[in-house]
Amino acid sequence: MTMLENPPTTRPAASPAPGPAALPPRPVAAASREGDAAPATRAPHLVTRDFRLSYGVHEVLKGITLDILEHSVTAIIGPSGCGKSTLLRSYNRMNDLIPGVRTSGEIRLGPLDLLSPATNVVDLRRRVGMVFQRPNPFPMSVFDNVAYGLRLGGLRNRGELERRVESSLRDAALWDEVHDRLGLPAHRLSGGQQQRLCIARCIAVEPEVLLMDEPASALDPASTTRVEELVLRLKDRYTIVIVTHNMQQAARVSDRTAFLMQGHLVETGDTRQIFTNPREHLTEEYITGRFG
Repeated sequence: MTMLENPPTTRPAASPAPGPAALPPRPVAAASREGDAAPATRAPHLVTRDFRLSYGVHEVLKGITLDILEHSVTAIIGPSGCGKSTLLRSYNRMNDLIPGVRTSGEIRLGPLDLLSPATNVVDLRRRVGMVFQRPNPFPMSVFDNVAYGLRLGGLRNRGELERRVESSLRDAALWDEVHDRLGLPAHRLSGGQQQRLCIARCIAVEPEVLLMDEPASALDPASTTRVEELVLRLKDRYTIVIVTHNMQQAARVSDRTAFLMQGHLVETGDTRQIFTNPREHLTEEYITGRFG
């Protein structure tokens, strides 16, 4: 795989074993998937064209062209340091916070040019929410965590706040566990509960897209299952992009998979195709555990 000899001029960021591995079964929410439209028939929601990102002179992402389809789960996989999380953070401009970042190319959320200096980044991050690798509840109560973004957006009516908080906690499959402890400091919840609380906080402001950066990597197996079940339920309402090192998790929860290697997008396609009949030999070697 060769790099382009003449990459476009960059601009500052604005304010394996023979045969691929078999695809693991999808035991979670299988019945709800039977009527789904095929992912390939869904419209692109996030469109990336020849996107490049550099930290100083180090080019991290090298000409990424990728469509993220609406109301589907796209898994981004690849070895450590390949640019997965950097690409994910590009979708809500979190990389702007890093000094020396330069970008070129195009990322669009519908008609919105994400990289334009005119783009309102605060509004963008409301439309494109993010859940991080480790739970990061705010040092306040369960209720106030979920209500935080709503209040920031100007909602003051107590009754409406209570309704939206309950709805978000129900959507995050947490209401039954915390409905009688809404005043409890969030840090006293278990790790899995804290992560679902962060998801509830994210979806409370009704984003279009959910970005999830290794959302279950710090959780026990039972909590991981709860988060995966939640991802499958939420995709009916949101477009979801998830970064994961866990190949079985990618196979269980995603409709499409994108494989990155050294900043290049090697292959993207339907998850079943990627895991059972990859087009690229490099993809097959990674999926079957020859490296990474």
